[in-house]
Parts: sequence; C-alpha cells; structure tokens
Amino acid sequence: MMRWFMTAAGAAIAACVTIGAMAADPGVSATEIKIGNTMPYSGPVSSYSPIGKLETAFFNMVNEQGGVAGHKINFISLDDGYSPPKTVEQVRRLVEEDQVAFLFNTLGTPTNSAIVRYVNQKKVPHLFVATGAAKWADEKQYPWTTGFQPDYRTEAQIYAKYILQQRPDAKVAVLYQNDDFGKDYLIGLRAGFGDRYAKMVTEATYEPTDPTIDSQITTLQGSGADVLVVAAAPKFAAQAIRKVHDLGWKPMFIMSNVSISVGSVLTPAGPENAIGMISTGYLKDPTDHQWDGDAGMKEWRAFMAKHMPGSDLTDANYVYAYAAAKLMLHVLMQCEGNFSRENIMKQAESVHGLELPTLLPGIKASTSHTDHRPIKAMRLERWDGKTWVLFGDIIEATGS
Repeated sequence: MMRWFMTAAGAAIAACVTIGAMAADPGVSATEIKIGNTMPYSGPVSSYSPIGKLETAFFNMVNEQGGVAGHKINFISLDDGYSPPKTVEQVRRLVEEDQVAFLFNTLGTPTNSAIVRYVNQKKVPHLFVATGAAKWADEKQYPWTTGFQPDYRTEAQIYAKYILQQRPDAKVAVLYQNDDFGKDYLIGLRAGFGDRYAKMVTEATYEPTDPTIDSQITTLQGSGADVLVVAAAPKFAAQAIRKVHDLGWKPMFIMSNVSISVGSVLTPAGPENAIGMISTGYLKDPTDHQWDGDAGMKEWRAFMAKHMPGSDLTDANYVYAYAAAKLMLHVLMQCEGNFSRENIMKQAESVHGLELPTLLPGIKASTSHTDHRPIKAMRLERWDGKTWVLFGDIIEATGS
C-alpha cells in the first residue's frame, strides 16, 4: 500500500512538473515551438500576402533540415484581411487557444495597433512587426514589441531633406493613408520642413476601404504642387501612379518604400508610367541586374526555385520576407533551446551587426534592450522603367 502511494505521489509530482514547464513556456513542447502570425491574405492589401506565403515555406524548409535545437516550427499564419477587429480576433485565438510562444511579422500599422497593448499585457513577444510605424521603437511603452524595417518618420525626413536640396521653393502635395501609417509620414515631413511646412504642403487622405484615390490626386494636382509624396499601400500606390500619368501631371514623384515592388505595384500601374519616381531602399531589388552574381541573392533565388517554384521573382515582398525570416531564425538559434518567452525576447534584443542576405551592402540588423529597431539605414533610389537605381550614400537614422 505504501509503495503504491509513493508511486502515485511520484507520478503526480512528475505530472505537476510537466504541467508547470508547459505553463512556463507556452507554445513549446519537447519537439515543437508554435509561432503565430496574421497576414492580409484577403482584403485591400492582399498584395502583401506573398510575405506570409514565403515565411510559411521558409519555416517548412527549416523543419526539413531538422528544426531548431530539436524543435520543429509550427508556423500558424491566419488571414485578418487587414481589418483591425479581425486581427484582434485572430491574435486572441493564437495566444489563448493555439497558445503560441510568440508572434512574428504580423503585418500592418492599424492591425498591429489594435493588438499591441493586449500582447504586451500578456507578455507575448511581438517580434519584427511588418510595419514601419515609429511607435514600435518605444520599448518603454511596448517592451514586448520590436519593429523590423526602417520607420516611416525617418524615411519621410530623408524625403524632406532631398526636396529642400533639389527644390527649395517647392509646393508639396501629400497623399496619405488616414491612420498611424500615413500620419507618421506627416510627422517626418513636418520635422524635415520645420516652420515652412504649413506654407509648402497641401494634404489629402484616403481610407483603406476606399475604392479609388482618383479624386484626391486630381485635387492635389489642382493645388499647383510640383512635388507629390504618396504614403500609400500597394493598391492605392498603383492607382496614384496611373492617375498622375493620365492627368499628364509631371511632379517630382516620391513613393513610400512599402509600395515600390515591381510585381505588386509597378507592373499593374504600368512600369513606364513611373519613370523618374523616387523612393528609398534597404533591400536588394530583385529586378536589378547588379545583384545577379551576389551571394545573398543567389541564396534567395535558390530558395525560391526549390521551395516556391513559379512565384513572381520581381515581387520585392519575397525579398523582404526572406530577410525577416532569416532574422527570426537567427534569434531562435541564439536561444540555444531555451524557448521561454523571456529568453526569446532577450535574444530578440541581442542582435549585433547581423548581415542578412537580401539587405543592401552596408546595412545590418542590430538591436538592444533600449533599441527595438533592427534596421536603421536606407538609400535613395529612382525608378528608370526597368529597375530601381540607387543613388547617394547610406543614410542612418539618428533617433528613435
């Protein structure tokens, strides 16, 4: 009887230890780690969906190669349609039902804004979000969130500086998405133009649910502006390019970096309609032949050929996603098998001068406990009808 009691007690203690370990490390078992993601596979910005598709293929490749520290990756990527209420619903499912260890590269400024307080209250790592809003760098308010790409305010300041150099007396028209994504560009432009902003700039907005932005472009042309800055998602960026061309308007045309993919923006807009358009870059352009012999792009092309055959190799979303996925893998490898949320977050804050295959030469990923911006540099570039041509030096962000 005593032996049975001791055996039963031992089993109960072992069970409690196992349950306790599971509670300590949500989303982690002896053989698996769950990663959550939301992506607009449908809706107004579904042109970003290749990002989620590549990341799914990437983690499948990692699993084929044995996983990370003996753990296979269960990447759960759900469609939120770029609708913040849907994002909230999907993220609650990922955290509370699927019990993922962390979130990775959830896409969109309005969608991430809808979940950021929730995931930080739950202390769920919210890593390398696919949005350049400046607030992801606020490690005091959002200690469990990190950005990935250069932030929109820095990008806009680069444009303001360039405009003032090239056309100091310019009249500037700005079309922006009416949310934190678009408003960050205004903040950056105001910082760049200073006291001159009110006299220089005419603004127009659109909603992500609008069918077109034709009337806004027509109104901005009527302002007499000779510079146009567009902070828009791909669908509306393509519409803006076409409408500017149809109107015969010839401003200095500057486009947000998130909407310069050949595959998802320039091809539907008509590549010839965007000649001379200016943007910024931190990734290698897959249409630029200068990277044909580049080791990093050879690696990317080999991955695409094997794991995503038939995909559009002109779509820069695949280049972006590969860089983000490689960074995430680097962090997981740094964990050395300790996949507690605390250690995952610690390692995400401990990236030092990491070269990623699809980043431009000289641009590296680095993070720290007080700097949640992995990529902080860009270069100006101009569309020549076939590819993006880089010009000028690398420009580093100076503040958060």
